[in-house]
Amino acid sequence: MDKASSSVVSEFVLLGLRSSQKLKLFYFFFFFSVLYMVIVLGNLLITLTVTSDTSPHSPMYFLLGNLSFVDICQTSFATPKMIADFLSEHKTISFSGCIAQIFFIHLFTGGEMVLLVLMAYDRYVAICKPLYYVVIMSRRTCTVLVMISWAVGLVHTLSQLSFTVNLPFCGPNVVDSFFCDLPRVTKLTCLDSYIIEILIVVNSGVLSLSTFSLLVSSYIIILVTVWLKSSAAMAKAFSTLASHIAVVIFFGPCIFIYVWPFTIYPLDKFLAIFYTVSTTILNPIIYTLRNRDMKAAIRKIVNNYLRPRRTSEMSPVVRTSLH
Repeated sequence: MDKASSSVVSEFVLLGLRSSQKLKLFYFFFFFSVLYMVIVLGNLLITLTVTSDTSPHSPMYFLLGNLSFVDICQTSFATPKMIADFLSEHKTISFSGCIAQIFFIHLFTGGEMVLLVLMAYDRYVAICKPLYYVVIMSRRTCTVLVMISWAVGLVHTLSQLSFTVNLPFCGPNVVDSFFCDLPRVTKLTCLDSYIIEILIVVNSGVLSLSTFSLLVSSYIIILVTVWLKSSAAMAKAFSTLASHIAVVIFFGPCIFIYVWPFTIYPLDKFLAIFYTVSTTILNPIIYTLRNRDMKAAIRKIVNNYLRPRRTSEMSPVVRTSLH
């Protein structure tokens, strides 16, 4: 008991991808590095567009800008180290760094889950109660809702850390993952992890299941309402919502990992990569490339930045001739 009363583990070893060096280099250059840059630049462009004067002024775009910001944060809490580890032989992380990763992953994923529900609610009001949309989804209301999403994420992650940070780690320190994921880290504790796994289910499992249920229910209500009003509008509504519904796959890995954390599967670490890195690219693709207003606003932003530069690069004679 004296040995288990305090943590003696000062760092954890992240196994990550166990394969040939050539394959690791391939993932470094063509997968994580390129994907990470696309995610950051794509979501940053959306954030700048939404906050600019030329952006479409709608509650949906306000929520979209916040979702892009959360996606940038979510993909940046562990991905840079993950990319660097492909070129490193000693993939270690300090105890405090591991706790920090656990903190941020649950802060951002918890907040994103709530934001996705809020965006579904926004679509419900816009389609089912269009006459009251401006009143219900006012800017003040949207600001309060976004603050609630951050508050839920903060409460969620602090409740996880309340029983994680004081766990005794006195033996194994090898985490078979790309970053410190809570179910895998708690398996290394000196104590019986059954109660801890129950707490994970109660916290993360319930949050992911409840938000998933709310999302599915809201989209079903929207589709049924549109179908009852006009069967012709059903196809258009389904086309619009299909891209939104695709984001629901974000919850699949979360539910698989956190609703049943008692058994660790080799697939878990790749699912963790999926919901922390891969799904964050869905935001620029789904909500921007299929949205005419966002594409027009992005073109204005790009033109505003490129046009002065091009004009300044012209010779005085050319500029005079243009005038």
